[in-house]
Amino acid sequence: MAEASFLALGDSYTIGEGVPEEGRWPVQLVARLREHGVAVAAPYIVATTGWTTDELSSAMDAAGLHGKYGLVTLLIGVNNQYRGRSSVEYREQFLALLERAGKLAGDSRRVVVVSIPDWGVTAFAEGRDRAAIGREIDAFNAIAHDETHRAHARWVDVTTASREAGARPDMLVDDGLHPSARQYGMWVERIFPQALAAVRELPG
Repeated sequence: MAEASFLALGDSYTIGEGVPEEGRWPVQLVARLREHGVAVAAPYIVATTGWTTDELSSAMDAAGLHGKYGLVTLLIGVNNQYRGRSSVEYREQFLALLERAGKLAGDSRRVVVVSIPDWGVTAFAEGRDRAAIGREIDAFNAIAHDETHRAHARWVDVTTASREAGARPDMLVDDGLHPSARQYGMWVERIFPQALAAVRELPG
């Protein structure tokens, strides 16, 4: 059986800022899928710390992505929120990315959208308005959830997991902001069922 190709699109959370390669959640996800007998290739990751929606789009252009992927994941938006960019702009640009992801997957049901985690609960956010950060993250996630549902793609909430992890040292890397491999493992528990359905339920 041919391996399903896997494209992971995002920012620092997808590239795994501060964790070794094997700790990144897309890499952990592949290991989990393989444990369940799913033939899936190592992830091709298009993600860099700090990217916003438009920067990810430009990077996708530069990467010259083409063909059909068996699984595409998309997690983007925290830097839009961090930089104070508008929710109206986010909806427009997120939707464009989601449409591109669906085309690359050949079927929107092969696209798994992962929610934006809440960095307002981390040690890095000490002294900031944590409640306001949480509200803004929720607003961006509501947009992403709405557009994901409309596109018939798959949605996974990891925001709850990030809030459960909070500022615990074992759940963050040394910068006090980005998740540790252990926290990413919590995310994979939530992402795995949708990723499994995406690669198993649809014809190649």
